Amino acid sequence: MANYFVIGGDQKEYGPVSADDLRKWIAENRAGAESKVRLEGTTEWVQLPAVPELAGLLKKTGPPPFPIGALSPTAKTSALAVTSLVLGILGVLTCGATSLFGLIVGIIAMVKVANSGGALRGKGLALAGVIVSGILLLMLPISAAMLLPALAAAKQKAMQINCFNNEKQLALGVLLYSNDHTNHYPPAATWCEAIQPSVRSERTFKCPAANSSSRCDYAYNAKLDGLDTAKIDPQTVVIFESDAGWDAHGGPELLAARHRANSSVVAFADGHVELILPARINSLRWDP
Repeated sequence: MANYFVIGGDQKEYGPVSADDLRKWIAENRAGAESKVRLEGTTEWVQLPAVPELAGLLKKTGPPPFPIGALSPTAKTSALAVTSLVLGILGVLTCGATSLFGLIVGIIAMVKVANSGGALRGKGLALAGVIVSGILLLMLPISAAMLLPALAAAKQKAMQINCFNNEKQLALGVLLYSNDHTNHYPPAATWCEAIQPSVRSERTFKCPAANSSSRCDYAYNAKLDGLDTAKIDPQTVVIFESDAGWDAHGGPELLAARHRANSSVVAFADGHVELILPARINSLRWDP
């Protein structure tokens, strides 16, 4: 089947196209009696009426009202349209980070395709990129609203675990001190200095959930001051959270609530640590 090259209404060359394509353009008034064509493999340009297989379809009209290229099979796919869709899809993996760019590029691509006179195609790709990017951008606030509480809960849990570890080390420091001092507990007034050599780092005295600038965010049960460890009930409170500062010592009046549901981390004489809810505070053992 013969193929032809055509001069469009914009005076640009399109092709090669088949005779069937030319028939379609003639029917849609995109090619007329004034349109020039040449047979593939030749150099001579002739007007369409000179092509026998097409002459009967022609009307006495002027040049096409707009470029043939709008229907030309040689139109190129817009790179911006493809980029828009890719950026939109990547937004799924980047939590929407590329979606804004995908939306902007998609709009630009649609405008360029519309103004290309048929030289570019890809409007559907650009539209898909705009839609995908737009949906992801709309979903970001919803996703954030769902994610933030979970992140806050995870952060709170991490601080609670850190506080547990701190009090375990402080309680162990108390036991190590007593082993080195004839099984007697540290003096309440200087308990931080007393156990500091047995604690790996001074950061152990800092609770991550506390907002204080004090060197220590824990307190010592004052009723254990210098007592013999053999006479202490294992369930007696030893270390607890407090905002009273370095060497703070006392009883439940100093207890600080820093964790979920106003709970507090407390270490006991036998070395174990618990998260104490407000309902249990009155049942804690402070007297040895």
